[in-house]
Amino acid sequence: MPNIYSGTDYRPTGDRVAIVVSTYNISITDKLLTGSLQTLESRGFSEADIDVAKVPGAWEIPLAAAVMARSGKYAAVICLGCVIRGETTHDVHINTQVSQTLGNLAMECQIPVSFGVLTCNTVEQAISRSGGAVGNKGVEAAEAALEMMGLLRNLPESKP
Repeated sequence: MPNIYSGTDYRPTGDRVAIVVSTYNISITDKLLTGSLQTLESRGFSEADIDVAKVPGAWEIPLAAAVMARSGKYAAVICLGCVIRGETTHDVHINTQVSQTLGNLAMECQIPVSFGVLTCNTVEQAISRSGGAVGNKGVEAAEAALEMMGLLRNLPESKP
C-alpha cells in the first residue's frame, strides 16, 4: 500500500492565521469573513490567533497577503473578496492578476494561501456563494487552509 498523506486531522498547536478581506462589495465580503472566522474558531483557533487585514478592493489583496505571508508569523493566509462583472472587461484583469499573484505567493512562501475571492457574473451569484444556496466560500477557503496546514505538517521533509 502506498504512503498516503492528508491534512484532514489538523488541529492548531500555537499556529496563527491571517485573513485578508476586501471591503469592496462589503455586504458580500462581510459574510465571507464571518464564515471563515466561524470555521477557524470551530476548529480550535481563538480570536487572538487570527489577524484580519481589511483592504479597499480585490486588487489590493495580494499586497497585504504577501506582507503577511512573508512575515513568517502565519501558518496560512486566507484571502476573501468579491469581483462582479460589469459592463467592461475590468473584472477579467483583476481576477487574473489576483489569482495568479496569490498562487505564486503560496509557492514562494510555502504556506497555504486560500483563494476565497468570488468572481461572479451577477450580484445574485455572489449572494448565493456568500451564505446562500451555494454555501459560503469563506467557510470553504478556511477549510482548505486548515486541511493544507495539516497536510504540510504531515508531509515528510524533502532532502536536497
